[in-house]
Amino acid sequence: MKRFAVLQLSGCAGCEVSLLNADAWVDQFKLTYMPLVTSVYDVPDVDILLISGGVRTDEDLYKLRRAVKHAKQVVAVGTCAISGGVANLGDRDEVRELFLAQAQRHHVPRLLPKTHPVDAYVDIDLYLPGCPPTPELFMAVLEEDSVFKPSKIVCQECGRKKIRDMRPKHLLGFQQGNVLPDICLVNQGYLCVGTSTRGGCRAPCPRAGHPCVGCRGPSDVFIEKESAAWFTSIKRVFNSMTDIPDEELDAALRSPQLALFLFQFSDYAGGERAIRPKEKVL
Repeated sequence: MKRFAVLQLSGCAGCEVSLLNADAWVDQFKLTYMPLVTSVYDVPDVDILLISGGVRTDEDLYKLRRAVKHAKQVVAVGTCAISGGVANLGDRDEVRELFLAQAQRHHVPRLLPKTHPVDAYVDIDLYLPGCPPTPELFMAVLEEDSVFKPSKIVCQECGRKKIRDMRPKHLLGFQQGNVLPDICLVNQGYLCVGTSTRGGCRAPCPRAGHPCVGCRGPSDVFIEKESAAWFTSIKRVFNSMTDIPDEELDAALRSPQLALFLFQFSDYAGGERAIRPKEKVL
């Protein structure tokens, strides 16, 4: 029976909850370490180490470097581990000032200058993006499932129909309007970015009427390109399906609602760190 561990760094534990929902692994794998559900203090020798959360404190960095020594395969799981995610809010000056102004802090790990993805410090064998990855994706990693074939983009998994003569003139907000069933969200004026986001999640958000916000990161077409190519692709899709002005699209694509995930698209193309090859991203 294969042994695996889950190292939780600075994050929200959403990935761990998703893993626990994938109960198919219970009879096939032995979970040896996950602070959310076990009281073991150190990561033992394992076949697979799943890492969630970003490197936000010196304690995170210590645990990360120590844990990878005990694993045959290391997998970065979720947006926080891959690009900083929610924990990256700590890079905002006003948030840091508020936190550091608390004079009566005790036993709080020292903040590093900024949040880092885990591959800034250790080698990663596989990337599993999502916020959180679905239970099915977790099982594909644990089982090394060669049968699992994710779609290239979320749009292919959505099932909603595109309508040629339905061309909105303006965007609707994320929580506005009545979502029509079975019709593409772009046709209805919602800022859905599933056309350029990697598939594999089975599109739970757009199926339920919520626009895709890109939590699975760029599709293979864009994974080694600058983020500008992704923005251009999204605008091209909206120009072909809607009459929404470019300036309205530009403002919306850089809005707070999408900022949490869209910044990660540029992380894959290299720059300060090596390119994340598409062969290593599930």
